[in-house]
Amino acid sequence: MSHPVDIAAPVPAPARLPLDFVVGQSAEGHWLAVETHGLAGGIFRSRRDALTYAAAETGRRPDAVRLASTPLALTP
Repeated sequence: MSHPVDIAAPVPAPARLPLDFVVGQSAEGHWLAVETHGLAGGIFRSRRDALTYAAAETGRRPDAVRLASTPLALTP
């Protein structure tokens, strides 16, 4: 005997990737926080603002935020 499938039942969400960020300056001197998988990021007024954002987005996990050694760019 087969059981009917409930198409209205919620589908489990895929596991969320742990976010990791790189913080640094763009070639134009703007401070950026860029998520390593391209899932998030932004332009900030200061290094501190970029680091604060990245730390909050990663749940303040150790080693989840690192500083860039080369200029960064936001990509669409």
